[in-house]
Amino acid sequence: MSTVNPQPLWQPTAERIAEARITRFQAWAAEHHGAPADGGYAALHRWSVEELETFWKAVTEWFDVRFTTPYERVLSDRSMPGARWFPGATLNYAEHALRAADSRADEPALLHVDETHDPRPVTWADLRRQVGSLAAELRALGVRPGDRVSGYLPNIPEAVVALLATAAVGGVWTSCAPDFGARSVLDRFQQVEPVVLFTVDGYRYGGKEHDRREIVAELRRELPTLRAVVHIPLLGTEAPDGALEWSALTAADTAPVFEQVPFDHPLWVLYSSGTTGLPKAIVQSQGGILVEHLKQLGLHCDLGPEDRFFWYTSTGWMMWNFLVSGLLTGTTVVLYDGSPGHPDTGAQWRIAERTGATLYGTSAAYVMACRKAGVHPSRDHDLSAVKCVATTGSPLPPDGFRWLHDEVRHDLWIASVSGGTDVCSCFAGAVPTLPVHVGELQAPCLGTDLQSWDPSGKPLTDEVGELVVTNPMPSMPIHFWNDPDGSRYHDSYFDTYPGVWRHGDWITLTSRGSVVIHGRSDSTLNRQGVRMGSADIYEAVERLPEIKESLVVGIEQPDGGYWMPLFVHLAPGATLDDDLTDRIRKTIRTQLSPRHVPDEIIEVPGIPHTLTGKRIEVPVKRLLQGTPLEKAVNPGSIDNLDLLAHYQELARTRP
Repeated sequence: MSTVNPQPLWQPTAERIAEARITRFQAWAAEHHGAPADGGYAALHRWSVEELETFWKAVTEWFDVRFTTPYERVLSDRSMPGARWFPGATLNYAEHALRAADSRADEPALLHVDETHDPRPVTWADLRRQVGSLAAELRALGVRPGDRVSGYLPNIPEAVVALLATAAVGGVWTSCAPDFGARSVLDRFQQVEPVVLFTVDGYRYGGKEHDRREIVAELRRELPTLRAVVHIPLLGTEAPDGALEWSALTAADTAPVFEQVPFDHPLWVLYSSGTTGLPKAIVQSQGGILVEHLKQLGLHCDLGPEDRFFWYTSTGWMMWNFLVSGLLTGTTVVLYDGSPGHPDTGAQWRIAERTGATLYGTSAAYVMACRKAGVHPSRDHDLSAVKCVATTGSPLPPDGFRWLHDEVRHDLWIASVSGGTDVCSCFAGAVPTLPVHVGELQAPCLGTDLQSWDPSGKPLTDEVGELVVTNPMPSMPIHFWNDPDGSRYHDSYFDTYPGVWRHGDWITLTSRGSVVIHGRSDSTLNRQGVRMGSADIYEAVERLPEIKESLVVGIEQPDGGYWMPLFVHLAPGATLDDDLTDRIRKTIRTQLSPRHVPDEIIEVPGIPHTLTGKRIEVPVKRLLQGTPLEKAVNPGSIDNLDLLAHYQELARTRP
């Protein structure tokens, strides 16, 4: 991909730059903290990583973070892992999330949308009241700071109330979506031993009801630490024996009492996909998430009280936690519970229209599905309120940028962002004052010293290298659960470059400061010494209308050779004949690299994914290398385990 100053797809107007919160922050930080007044975002970013403590102090002041006891210094230990932020300080995340209730009590904090696509508001006052009532009941149940509280819940207001009430009492929240099977949930929850479980009786998806009462019963049997189970009758069923009713716990008119906890007190546990073993139980802190999300949402996403924030997600993905943090900026948060494509592929655009979303976030895969399905968002919907469409989950291909530009609006801010569950935030992505170039993320985020390194640790520009972060971020894990000596945490990020976070993505940092993501480095395609990320292959191949989805792996052979098959899931009616095979090969040869033309192109009935929708390359590679299924993959982490049998059979029959 050329990085020689192509024309940007979008350029913010001078008025938009002047009005952006990040512009006002820079001027204020220049006056009060010595930040550069000139030089725009590049100068601000350089200052934010060179003067790390001053930058984060400025963030807490700009957003009026309420420390009930003051901090001794911003960063007492910069080492990674183990950085210690704001020692001595106490605060509460939920208190900050509910601050807008003081001034905007009757305005909507949440807009809840199901598959009817009719938004239902929850006001700031009612959200605060429910949190207060539930927090008091949790305390009455004996929940104390540090106790784990779990949710088996869809993306509904009750999940937000339960998270905030847990945080209010100093508990540690953790959640899974109700489409997760019992084994997947237990692989996660059994690690953290919750004392309370919030659960629905079922959920609605794709126009159908899915009863989950049997799975809930299994969770209750297999989680012996539970003191209470709270029943939310989404499908209208009676509470099972011994369960408490949600309505009874949230009925009181009680002001919330916010436990003031240390800055590094655990807020929640998130989980890695766990494709090859037990999911990593990633613990992030109340203060770390608070300040990181204020920076990310309030500055990079430019969100404030007049905005409406919609991101398609489930409670089993870090983007749900990120979405809830929109409340920190006083933004109205849109919660959609249902299929992303019901009753048709354009469903998410309809929700964006009906909720008046100003920032609409989705997956790159959804954008490309809309493009292939011939969806016309701006023709069919009034999207005049949408200022920004953001994407994550995988790199947004260049055709996705062009489609959004052409089919939504020419002056649309397109924010492709990249980060991870590991930090529950973005390393690079949205900057409202910078241009957007096709196929690129706008810039590294403030306070994040993002670099591209070669194997020896040398920084690269305009070349593909490992994504590394050379200074600590407040939302980096404080630890993994059940990792007493920290070895699993260390080995996950710091074993390649000691003291430096290696994330496991291939990236290019361009000479003009933008970022290109090439896919996971642990599934690198290395042909004759030339490395390429799988995302580049997918972007090229899936432009062909016959290809619904693809998967590519590179496998080292015992004889020193290298086998690189491309698996294709075809669109209905398509046939993998000689013509299509030749066009696939020609596409890769001409658009990417002759070295990366696959050795074989193999039709498959489907591409397996993690439960959060990411293609699983490494487990497929292991299966093809002859690893038994039970050792190659954690079955509870896969969306369709039956698909793996096809790859297992291929490994068995291949010469």
